[in-house]
Amino acid sequence: MNSILDTSFIPQQDREETIRSALWESFVRVEVDHHRPARDISVRMRLGAVGPMRICSAESTAVTVRRTSRLAREDEEPAVFVGLQMSGSSLVEQHGRQSLLRPGNLTVYESIAPYNLHFEQALDHHFLRIPRAVLALPDRALRDITAIPLGSDNPVARLAFRYFAELAVSKDTLSGVYAEAIVQPSIELLRAAVTSQLGASRINRAALAASLGLRITQYLREHLADPTLSAARIAAAHGISVRHLYTVLAQSGISLGDWIRSHRLAECRRELAGPGGRLRTIAGIARSWGFTDPTHFSKAFRQAYGISPRDWRERHHPGPSRREALTADTS
Repeated sequence: MNSILDTSFIPQQDREETIRSALWESFVRVEVDHHRPARDISVRMRLGAVGPMRICSAESTAVTVRRTSRLAREDEEPAVFVGLQMSGSSLVEQHGRQSLLRPGNLTVYESIAPYNLHFEQALDHHFLRIPRAVLALPDRALRDITAIPLGSDNPVARLAFRYFAELAVSKDTLSGVYAEAIVQPSIELLRAAVTSQLGASRINRAALAASLGLRITQYLREHLADPTLSAARIAAAHGISVRHLYTVLAQSGISLGDWIRSHRLAECRRELAGPGGRLRTIAGIARSWGFTDPTHFSKAFRQAYGISPRDWRERHHPGPSRREALTADTS
């Protein structure tokens, strides 16, 4: 879903607050200084999302954007931002580092620490926001790469710039059947651009190895409902052997079968108690989270929570479900 904000259609006295509200609600909580009277503010901004990624394309008169310490502390979903300098120049500051961005440069910065973005002449930029957990890079790697111009001497970063610049304006790609298909490749490309910038292949391998456990658990969450989820499939998706998969998980204290079962049960438990708990059968909810055998599900649920799925639902939704009542009437 995309929305467009154009200040030429907004009353002068409402422009600053409208811009601020749009950013806070759809992209990031920041303070914005336009350096001029409201009548002279000109902003055209397109906001959209695809999967976990949020995209903001903006053209504006001169502006300074500040993520304050207070706003960084209040972050509910830590994220990594990608900034693409389309024309002109800008200055980015984070972690005591300050860099000048020129056309063709991209940079990354974090939501969990203060940052400043200075656009002294005009703003012509694409911004992407990706949840930190989805990107799954080590904290040290992200801290070392923030507020550094990427692109001029890094072919992977140059490729990433062209790709994300096209993605930000592609209406066809950001909607419909293609949207979900580009999420994972986009994340992998950004990860490659960041790790390649870190220097020697040894450093790259270390960064990827350090994030492997995070990437595997993120993959598990994304495919939790798939009944065909298996060790072989997970290993293949990450280019490792099944044996290495179990080694990596063991280092994080994870038993694969137990992790999948417990998280699937937790999702079933949540749905059964939720507002839609009586709109579907118990077996249907179980199937939607990968449990193909109702008897096995019921037994596993009771072992985990000391109560049957039916009794758990009754505790939160007394009375027969609509479907069960219809079945009783016709039996």
